[in-house]
Amino acid sequence: MRKSVIAVASLAILSFSTAAFAATSYNVSGTIRSLDTKAMTLTLTNGRIYHLPTGFKVASFKPGEKVKLTYSMKGKEYDASKVTAL
Repeated sequence: MRKSVIAVASLAILSFSTAAFAATSYNVSGTIRSLDTKAMTLTLTNGRIYHLPTGFKVASFKPGEKVKLTYSMKGKEYDASKVTAL
């Protein structure tokens, strides 16, 4: 009985630590080079492409505008969760 409790507790600890690691977000500021409404992406002047969330209002931003993005990594892709004009 004790072994099963330890095993379950260990599994719970590992799952929480993995979830916390996966939820890491980063911030970056830059200038918009281009927006792609079909692909729902935003490209900064540094060349990095960020995937925008579903339902994001792309029309409210324009190339040349300075923005701050909050993003997380999904494999090798940059997934923006928030875009704010500066």
